[in-house]
Amino acid sequence: MSVSALLQSLAAVDPAPLFALSLLPYLAFLWFARRSGRMPPLALLGFALTLLFVAVTIGAALLAEGHYGRQLADVDALHGGAEAFLTLSNLLVLLGFSQLALPPSKGAE
Repeated sequence: MSVSALLQSLAAVDPAPLFALSLLPYLAFLWFARRSGRMPPLALLGFALTLLFVAVTIGAALLAEGHYGRQLADVDALHGGAEAFLTLSNLLVLLGFSQLALPPSKGAE
């Protein structure tokens, strides 16, 4: 099979089932991270909010297609709004893990 034929066959695959299946390992990750007790709570919240980003992105994509007849990437206000949730979740993950790098405060000793 040529590279061109392979790329065309891959382009014909509907990605929706793959996105749905990808939730299972992510949910397992969240479950184990929460259960381990070793994940900083703020970082765990950020990882969980990634699911909110996914939900908002799906809603925004449906709105962009239904109302504007365009894909989400072409409707800047909706795309930016959806990406704001990803930025928020990433910021919480960063802040959560950055707390581990800070020296303990004198009052905590």
